[in-house]
Amino acid sequence: MKLPRRQFLRLAAGAAVLPAVPRIAAAQAYPTRPVRIVVTLPAGSSVDIMARAMAQWLTERIGQPFVVDNRPGASGNLGTEVVVRSAPDGYTLLLVNLGNAINASVYDKLSFNFIRDIAPVAWLSRTPVVMEVTPSLPARTVPDFIAYAQTNPGKVNMASAGTGSLSHAAGELFKMMTGIDMLHVPYRGAPQAITDMLAGQVHVMFDVVPSSIEHIKAGRLRPLAVATASRLDVLPETPTVADFVPGYEASGWTGLGAPKGTPIDVVDRLNKEINLGLADPQMKSKLSSFGYTIVGGTSADFGKLIADETEKWAKVVKFAGIKPE
Repeated sequence: MKLPRRQFLRLAAGAAVLPAVPRIAAAQAYPTRPVRIVVTLPAGSSVDIMARAMAQWLTERIGQPFVVDNRPGASGNLGTEVVVRSAPDGYTLLLVNLGNAINASVYDKLSFNFIRDIAPVAWLSRTPVVMEVTPSLPARTVPDFIAYAQTNPGKVNMASAGTGSLSHAAGELFKMMTGIDMLHVPYRGAPQAITDMLAGQVHVMFDVVPSSIEHIKAGRLRPLAVATASRLDVLPETPTVADFVPGYEASGWTGLGAPKGTPIDVVDRLNKEINLGLADPQMKSKLSSFGYTIVGGTSADFGKLIADETEKWAKVVKFAGIKPE
């Protein structure tokens, strides 16, 4: 589903606006029962880790259970639709991630419009990406890798967590900006891709740091560069891709969303409590240890991010001709 950026921004900014209905009293008492956070990826994924950390904080802070409900499938569209079709009362939330923005361009016939039907609540984090190779590959730097790919066209296998995933899109962005050729090998999730990376059956992957950091520290995978604007504290000796490919940046991100029409009082309450959680030293330390970069901010900030990222990755989807599996 493709919309111009101006329309994305307008829809994102207006998605959380409450229709003129008498829900103020209910919003003031919110929540009075358990709240469900739908995660569109399996338990143990980087997105799931963030969801569970925030659910625990909100449970302890507010005094009502915030329960994670994993609904993987159809590249995240199944779980997203569950939230879109839920009552707009604040009791069903969506752990939004970059996949939602990518899917807007990959899937032309979704039964929902993500920008229109999900109200942004709060931006939680960015998840840095690392360009890593199996140790058997001779390349030790990004220029080495580019030169190797140029002299071995079609022989470099690029693993991903699946067609249209962040790892796939980040690799295609690298191809688009460098002109090299890599064979995409999609898996059903990052763990399976990492397994074959460790075995040397595939050569390179643009993976989120939380799922690869332990293998990197153990020397089982070799990091060539991080895809962030600056170096990471967890990988201080690793340069950025942009040091060699100017302008390259790729990162995952997470936030919370709610069904369109959720009372603005509820959105504001959630936004306030989430930002308090992100500012808590223990929470920040816990999430930073997994490689997350904490963000926070207003619901409008998160809506703008969604619009900007949808526009950016639409260009990559078009370049690579990414289609649904």
